[in-house]
Amino acid sequence: MSTENTALNNSAALTDSGIVSDKKTFFRSITEDWWALILGFIIIGVVLYLTRNGTNISLPAYKWTSQTDLFEKILSPANLLLILETGIVFLVLAGFAIFLSGGNVLRFTAGFLFIYLLATISFIIGGNKNVAYYGLEYVVFALLIGILLGNLIALPAWLKEAVRSEFYIKTGLVILGTSILSADLIKAGLPGVIQAVIVVSAVWFFSLWLSRRLKVDDEFGIILASAVSICGVSAAIVAAGVINGDKRKLSYVTTLVLIMAIPMMVILPWAVKYFHIPEVIGGAWLGGTLDTTATVTAAGDLVGPVAVKAGVIAKFSQNVFIGVAAFFIAIWWAYKKPKNNGELAASIKVERPGLKVVWERFPKFVLGFIVASLVFSFLLSVDTAKSVAPALNGLRTIWFAIAFISIGMEAKFSSLVKLQGGKPALTFVVAQIFNIFWTLLWSYILFGGYLLPVPDFK
Repeated sequence: MSTENTALNNSAALTDSGIVSDKKTFFRSITEDWWALILGFIIIGVVLYLTRNGTNISLPAYKWTSQTDLFEKILSPANLLLILETGIVFLVLAGFAIFLSGGNVLRFTAGFLFIYLLATISFIIGGNKNVAYYGLEYVVFALLIGILLGNLIALPAWLKEAVRSEFYIKTGLVILGTSILSADLIKAGLPGVIQAVIVVSAVWFFSLWLSRRLKVDDEFGIILASAVSICGVSAAIVAAGVINGDKRKLSYVTTLVLIMAIPMMVILPWAVKYFHIPEVIGGAWLGGTLDTTATVTAAGDLVGPVAVKAGVIAKFSQNVFIGVAAFFIAIWWAYKKPKNNGELAASIKVERPGLKVVWERFPKFVLGFIVASLVFSFLLSVDTAKSVAPALNGLRTIWFAIAFISIGMEAKFSSLVKLQGGKPALTFVVAQIFNIFWTLLWSYILFGGYLLPVPDFK
């Protein structure tokens, strides 16, 4: 996919039919961002309509604890049928955009179903209770499966047609907006909000500053900074989507996040107990440093129930800043990045673009993300938002799994290992260490009763 993002389909995939109708020309001119926004809104609208009319939306089950559970629950005929039905729905939605964009629908269908099968395998592996306990989510296995396949074989044309990671990611991100609710900020209280603002902003700018000092490019630096400061993989996906970042870099950062999460999930709860850090402060610390709600919950459980509640609420307040960060990163990047790329752009002075150019470069799917968040925060009742959350979160996760299989296929392992001489990894580790100590300081100040009353999480 070109960085210009001029259409969902590249020119090689367009049918060579000579003169095309105005209608075909119109549909083929719709950019990938707009297709992601359209499909995201279709999914959200259908789920809302069905839920309000009393229809229960069932998604496949992937969580299991034993071999018996695997065969009787996950691999049961009913669940396998549900997996197949879900895949067909996703194929129809994605195929709709591919068809109107002039892509080869037959090749796409074959490739998409294969990628969906691999994504399903990653869900099943990641759904095991013992695997999940160590913080190894489906993302790890989706990436590994994709990387192994992409590096061991030459991808056939029918499979390449369906490897469209940015399209899948952006569609999932529009749906993600429904889970970023302003009510979470209220729930977090003033200490949680202040901690989120101070931690996210300070760690983000420190990470970007450090990446520049180590001569890591800004594209990489933004993805790294967002992952460290906000919420790991989700923030990295958002940042990469906003700036049309290199998928190898997103894969690299995602791998770093997941590798770092495992020791942090064990060491931080141990530090809370060893240094006799009050439980509420320890929970806020875990919520501000660990990258997912699942790892915060698991680590908090090693400390105590108050730590779990404080950690989850602190993480919620931090997650809300994904939308804010996406909006400002999109504007800054659109204004900063030269229209022409390569060495020529680096060797000449490029004039700052005006508002029209900024709008042209602004990733339109971010608008869908923001609109979805605003609608679910202020226009829908809390009960309605909660009722559709499981279905929308499940659907969004499937888009992400398909995207990470695709990212793995596109990323060459040798390039991941050699990427910028290990400097991005050093940046990430140092920034994460800064994040750990900076967040601990503000957890003491804000949740220790020094400036504000201690929140009651009992």
